[in-house]
Amino acid sequence: MSSVSSPERVRANLERVRAEIGEGVTVVAATKYVSVDDMALLVDAGIDVVGENRAQDLEAKHAVYGDAFRWHFIGHLQSNKVKVVNRICVLVHSLDSESAAKRLEIPALVQVNLSGEPSKSGVEPDAIEPLLGLADVRGLTTMPPAAGDPEGSRPYFRRLAELARAHGLAELSMGTTQDYRVAAEEGATLVRVGSALWQS
Repeated sequence: MSSVSSPERVRANLERVRAEIGEGVTVVAATKYVSVDDMALLVDAGIDVVGENRAQDLEAKHAVYGDAFRWHFIGHLQSNKVKVVNRICVLVHSLDSESAAKRLEIPALVQVNLSGEPSKSGVEPDAIEPLLGLADVRGLTTMPPAAGDPEGSRPYFRRLAELARAHGLAELSMGTTQDYRVAAEEGATLVRVGSALWQS
């Protein structure tokens, strides 16, 4: 299912999000629920960075749109999908295994599981260090527990920023439609936004 309304609406929403987060923060348009056909609307709206969750969808969309976007991979990174990601993407947001790290040829962010939720991907904070020597790691990412109040995410974002500083890493991918403003306040350099861009 796709929910993109019109290029004009997406452009207006993109400008609003950028105004709310300020300069220096990259908006990554999360396209998991955007159809191949509707990706054309994103081109017309001026979206330049997209984040895809699944390698097969990444391949299908890239086959049509190629260099129209800078492609990021934001889903769980399986070792056997790294070859596809290497070929298409400029950044991976979800590195969490040594096997994938050894195969990666592009910059990556290590995904850290700060909530301890078994359903979430990511490494423990003390497992960041071993990955730094295996790949071109630029920063960290995390997904806080779902919360009705965006403020509930703030402690997780703050902790991730502390970990990044401790490891000398500059990039922080954190914040989605529900909490991207809080993420920007806590130092995000990338926010992954989907429905906030498509809504009318």
